[in-house]
Amino acid sequence: MKIVVDSNIVFSAILNTKSKVGQLIINGSKYFDFYTVGLLKDEISKHKDKILDLTNYTEDQFVDTFHLITSRLVFVDDILLTDNDLNKAIDLVSGIDPDDALFIALTNHLVANLWTGDRRLINGLKKKGYLRTLTTDELYEIFLNKQLTTRRKRK
Repeated sequence: MKIVVDSNIVFSAILNTKSKVGQLIINGSKYFDFYTVGLLKDEISKHKDKILDLTNYTEDQFVDTFHLITSRLVFVDDILLTDNDLNKAIDLVSGIDPDDALFIALTNHLVANLWTGDRRLINGLKKKGYLRTLTTDELYEIFLNKQLTTRRKRK
């Protein structure tokens, strides 16, 4: 299952690897293919000092955590997105949050689902008939079902 991960999800995972979000990225990569926009690595690096302040990570801990989370993601350069993908995404997020256009464009390009914790985005997209979004709780339920299925097959 292809999942596009938005920036808030990735930041949450880095801030707390033991959270549901962090564990879904770390352990869910067995069952899901996680993708995100290439620009996100730069965005994380820009906010490194803030992350260090919030988490009390040492420099080494930040580097290790950054690698742990980002190693489970495929970063896709936005140059690979077509004008059609971008235009559709811009139209979908207009009036909601234009900053999410690249994530929607990538979701459409990959024929994936978008994992986001942004309720305003989810609700706004639903009103426009766009249903390819997942909340953390929805993805967690899918994850648990996949784990149960895997365990049953082993027996």
